[in-house]
Amino acid sequence: MAGETVITVVGNLTADPELRFSNAGVPYASFTIASTPRSYNRQSGKWEDGEALFLRASIWNEAAENVADSLKKGMRVIAQGRLTQRSWETQQGERRTAIDLRVDEIGPSLKWASAKVERAPRGGGYGNGGGYDSGAPAQGGGRGGYGQGNFNAPSGGPHEDPWATGGAQGGSSFDDEPPF
Repeated sequence: MAGETVITVVGNLTADPELRFSNAGVPYASFTIASTPRSYNRQSGKWEDGEALFLRASIWNEAAENVADSLKKGMRVIAQGRLTQRSWETQQGERRTAIDLRVDEIGPSLKWASAKVERAPRGGGYGNGGGYDSGAPAQGGGRGGYGQGNFNAPSGGPHEDPWATGGAQGGSSFDDEPPF
């Protein structure tokens, strides 16, 4: 949406993501990213840590389940999303405000780690009530572990995935027209 503040944060997870479900049954994961700036001190010849930023974050739908399955405490992540602000009043009548990150995209940082990406098995497909952002719970297994990010497979499975086989007819020539 216009006017939203989109940011990218690189940092470490302070705890395992907490997977929960809304009253409507939509999965969401909450976690905190600690981002600490580092600068080089020319006088001492050493790198120094600045003051850490602890940013509370959340992600919704199937991506929340993927985050809970794939990311763990201490992992370095790259997250992109929109800043949101919420305000409330304490029992003592004090006004409080918090800024959170509503994550759109997240994955492990590969600066000091490697990752193996696996597709998350899903039912349905885009636009037909299942799949990508339907909020339907994930089905199947084979997920989990460090750095195993997940992508949504087409509703018909791998045989309908043109990128998995090199083309809709199963060819592998780079001269073929895209199957879409």
